[in-house]
Amino acid sequence: MAAEKNTHAAPTAKDMKDIVALCKRRGFIFAASDIYGGLNGFWDYGPLGVELKNNLRDRWWRDMVVTPPIGPDGQPIEIVGLDSAIIQNPKCWEASGHVGGFNDPMVDCKESKKRYRADHLIVLSPNDGQGPWLAFDKEASADEIAQRLKKHARGRPESDYTRGQLDKTPVADFPKIIGPDAKEPGTLTEPRQFNMMFHSYAGAAAGEENKVYLRPETCAGIFLNFKNVLDSSRVRVPFGIAQIGKAFRNEVTPRNFIFRSREFEQMELEWFCHQDDVPMWFDFWVEQRKKFWESVGLPLNHLHFYDTPKADLAHYSARTIDFEYQFPFSGDGFDELEGIAHRGNFDLTQHQEFSKAKLEYMDPTDNTKRYLPHVIEPSAGLSRGVLALLCEAYTPDPNRPSGVYLNFTPAMAPKKAAILPLTAKEEHAAPATNLYLELREDFAVDLDIKQNIGKRYARQDEIGTPFCFTIDDQTNADQTVTVRERNTMAQERISLDKVHEYLRVKMKA
Repeated sequence: MAAEKNTHAAPTAKDMKDIVALCKRRGFIFAASDIYGGLNGFWDYGPLGVELKNNLRDRWWRDMVVTPPIGPDGQPIEIVGLDSAIIQNPKCWEASGHVGGFNDPMVDCKESKKRYRADHLIVLSPNDGQGPWLAFDKEASADEIAQRLKKHARGRPESDYTRGQLDKTPVADFPKIIGPDAKEPGTLTEPRQFNMMFHSYAGAAAGEENKVYLRPETCAGIFLNFKNVLDSSRVRVPFGIAQIGKAFRNEVTPRNFIFRSREFEQMELEWFCHQDDVPMWFDFWVEQRKKFWESVGLPLNHLHFYDTPKADLAHYSARTIDFEYQFPFSGDGFDELEGIAHRGNFDLTQHQEFSKAKLEYMDPTDNTKRYLPHVIEPSAGLSRGVLALLCEAYTPDPNRPSGVYLNFTPAMAPKKAAILPLTAKEEHAAPATNLYLELREDFAVDLDIKQNIGKRYARQDEIGTPFCFTIDDQTNADQTVTVRERNTMAQERISLDKVHEYLRVKMKA
């Protein structure tokens, strides 16, 4: 059984501002359209960021599709891949419920001109009925709340107030509420529904008949191709279809760096099985996903597994377990990294009804037995996975020139090694270049010649490079190099012709 939701974990010492600053300084992540002031909710991955993202993406794909896990019967399970279109027939989103139901209650502030999700705002109402009510973002810190109470309520303690949610507050009480960024009460509008899908037009005319949507999640393309995959492949239930791709949600309040953005990437598996086998496969996938996140560098004791109460489940879900990570902005709590949901056969049922295509699966051992398989969905955010790896790897260290290093696993590190000639002189640079040319065929490596060796070590530490190979006078004398390990800064000499094998072994460690 997964744990109950925990909001009292040990606080993290890492500062999100420092992590964001390092990401820009070292070329991991930039604001999209940065030279024009950026665009809220959109991000670009720089030279190192794209390497990190691809490493996580490729590892997920390898573990899911190329070498899928061993099943309960001791045999490899069947999973095939897919890459579906970002824009699908609009009827798809009617069937899935996104056109009619992918809405959030929004309020506008007439004073600050800002828009908020009503279910993301808390409201403090005075117990004695005297004075204004105050609205805050649900992630507001205790200090932020205390400061506003000092400003608007002469420092009354929060204990004098009752805490509630704006979306549960009667509209008749809105005139008493001071919005999160307002100075006067009564500036929040009545909540109204806001659809989160981006829309465009397919074709020359921008009319309703040509209206299309950017997909808000990647799973729909998998369900739409369920029959195509069955007809064209040798897969049989139980089996899975995996996809990695971009999704788009018009988030009103994108926040926390790349955690909640308007353009993001997902890694999703839809596992099709018979209804009777759901409990076995659900537990199977919970354990497999734990192994995955641990293998890429997130210790299990830094994760939290939240079994969502029935009252909070999505309408299609019979059970969902959220894998949560304590990001620096999570305070004493956790935020979602991946969800594993039992979706029932809701999606296939809806698409069969709306499309009129027969999507039932016929049991090959009994051609009279037809059914719509149930689905277990491990759905992970690739963008959030990258952020979790960055936050976990970020390690302050006052003993280093930069004051920090990134403790990536060797397999996830953007650069696996750096080749550092002691000087730029030919006797050092030439063998360093030869080693670089040899290693780059199989590993992402840097050839770093400029500046003194200490500054180059510091630069590689800060981007998370696990190993540095230094070519010096002794290299020419006995064909050995110095290996420096990032975390311990320990050094040893190994033979020049053993460097490739050394890295190969370390990548599997």
